[in-house]
Amino acid sequence: MATHPGKSSSASKRREASEQRRQAILDAALEVFSVDGFAAARLDDVAAKAGVAKGTIYLFFKDKENLFEQILINALRPVLGKAQTIADDASLPFDEIVGRLLVFLRKEVLETKRRDILRLIITEGHRFPRIAEMYHREIVSKGVALTQGLVGRAQARGELTSDDLARFPQLVVAPVVLAIVWEGLFEKFQPLDVEGLLEAHRRLLVSKPKPDRSQKA
Repeated sequence: MATHPGKSSSASKRREASEQRRQAILDAALEVFSVDGFAAARLDDVAAKAGVAKGTIYLFFKDKENLFEQILINALRPVLGKAQTIADDASLPFDEIVGRLLVFLRKEVLETKRRDILRLIITEGHRFPRIAEMYHREIVSKGVALTQGLVGRAQARGELTSDDLARFPQLVVAPVVLAIVWEGLFEKFQPLDVEGLLEAHRRLLVSKPKPDRSQKA
């Protein structure tokens, strides 16, 4: 039986409207969570800001933690995918890829609302193990694997003479975390030159260690 064009169009409009409501809830929740903190945030406030009834939230999300989990996935999974594309470019030397990754993270995380998501994870993740576990599984572990692959390739090429980054891949994104913490605590007292910090960090990561002259030949 052929589908009537009008019915198909109506179904498409309903799906579009549903997705718009879902996105409005995600956007509103991030704003409310960022201001009030995850623990203190109320779904009534999220619903009011999104312009929907509170019950509508439960049509899309099981509970407040599930809502935050979907914020994480919705906002950060695409960033991880793009970072993987940068890291996979074997035509570029290690130092250039690191530089591109750090610039990318500055523009796509530190200069967007995504930084608020990471700040919430840092400040409240320990109180909500389910969220912390999901974030580690979906974002952190994949980011670590990305870095290990990049570092392994650099070592095979002789671009790195130390195994420090292979042992501690977290060092690559450490200044991103520092910048988020610094902004939340100390920015009004002592602004941080984030762009300069990331460039200095890149130089440190790719610099060759000097020989230890204290050891006798």
